Amino acid sequence: MTASSQCDTLIRQARIIDGNDTSIRCADVAITGDRIVAVGEALNISARNKVDADGLTLAPGFIDTHTHDDTSVIETPQMLPKISQGVTTVIVGNCGISAAPVTLRYGLPDPMNLLGDAGMFRYPHFADYVAAVQTAQPAVNVGALVGHTALRNNHMDRLDRPADSAEIEAMRLQLQEALEHGALGLSTGLAYGSANAATAKEVLALMQPLEAAGGIYATHLRSETATILDALHEAFEAGDHCGVPVIVSHLKCAGIDNWGRAQEVLQVLDRARATQQIGWDCYPYAAGSSTLDLRQVDERVKITITWSEPHPEMAGSTLAQIAAKWKTAQLDAARKLQPAGAIYHSISEEDMRLILGHPATMIGSDGLPHDPRPHPRLWGTFPRVLGRYCREEKLFTLPEAIRKMTWLPAQRFGLRHRGAIREGYFADMVLFDAERITDTATFTDSQSPSAGIVAVWVNGTLSYGAESETGRRSGRYLFRSARSWAQ
Repeated sequence: MTASSQCDTLIRQARIIDGNDTSIRCADVAITGDRIVAVGEALNISARNKVDADGLTLAPGFIDTHTHDDTSVIETPQMLPKISQGVTTVIVGNCGISAAPVTLRYGLPDPMNLLGDAGMFRYPHFADYVAAVQTAQPAVNVGALVGHTALRNNHMDRLDRPADSAEIEAMRLQLQEALEHGALGLSTGLAYGSANAATAKEVLALMQPLEAAGGIYATHLRSETATILDALHEAFEAGDHCGVPVIVSHLKCAGIDNWGRAQEVLQVLDRARATQQIGWDCYPYAAGSSTLDLRQVDERVKITITWSEPHPEMAGSTLAQIAAKWKTAQLDAARKLQPAGAIYHSISEEDMRLILGHPATMIGSDGLPHDPRPHPRLWGTFPRVLGRYCREEKLFTLPEAIRKMTWLPAQRFGLRHRGAIREGYFADMVLFDAERITDTATFTDSQSPSAGIVAVWVNGTLSYGAESETGRRSGRYLFRSARSWAQ
């Protein structure tokens, strides 16, 4: 830009972390329209809006690699739980469940109910969903996977059996149509009863459209407990069969009997990624959340009920408290509560920290926005990484933490010109106080905005500032593009 140039917004004297650079430098950033047009020291540019960063940290907007925001980006497009923690892009359609393409045939199968009630599923074609996102124009960008369980729901009379050849072909064609309309790839949730009966043949058949389109395969493994290594190898084989990149969702060693295995699991992943494109994400909590699953009931594990259709009055109580009140075993109490949601404190903090600290680990919240008592990860994931695990525990440097949230996922998911602060890149950025940023959401008060987020721009629009939303939304649907599998 010339000295006489004018930009829309000029951010002065920020501590810039690029996303793919270990350095931190003090510089100015100019934005015009939806793009970064200049980065440099003491830019001589006039601006309609000036922001004095005064040494605050400016990073690329955070990319939440694992969300269940499929319907939220349309129903509640302000997306306060995400924009308030610096997230500018969400990846939806994870764990085999997606809002599209879906035609409900026999009610709403578990765990698709995590995305909302039956009325939320209004998109029989993937193009319908893309159009709805574009019309809603949420405060964040949206990239979408197609859920395997959603496809099974569309073409099978029941989900507790393998699909036959005709059903597999129907799923394959519908996936191909979604890929033609910009889907990022396919996700599976093979641990859930609605997909657990799917055979390797069924999954492999769906790899073929991914290979041709350059899509990715994201998987909630068939097991995260005792047989996790077998589940990992199943995922590796599926990807290797057609040369499709694999992303392991919310990597963990779940269940008390499985604690202490994180190093072993990471070694297996490292060996695999020496010859394949393998990635994974992790949330920074020693507890997970989903629907109430009888297979996960373990009286040694604290399980908190977040909702229950037959017994809504029990939300907020632990399964142990409910069982004691009803004078019954926890497993029997769980049966009476179903369908229900639960938070499982079934992860070792040390295992989680080992996974979180690995250089190849991306950050994903796995938050459940339709849960009336959500896990705090919905509101606090990214500031928790930056505050607790980076600043306080020094698990990694600040540039490394930012890389996990920005450049790395942008490369994995093929989000072109995002994930870095460079001329020509989209102006998705977050300005924060590195000494103050922290999560405030807790397991008892989980819907609380984080502290230390000063401003968030999405496609050049100031969407969050002074710890409140601005009412301006400029998020976009992000169509699949070429990947660059950075290590």
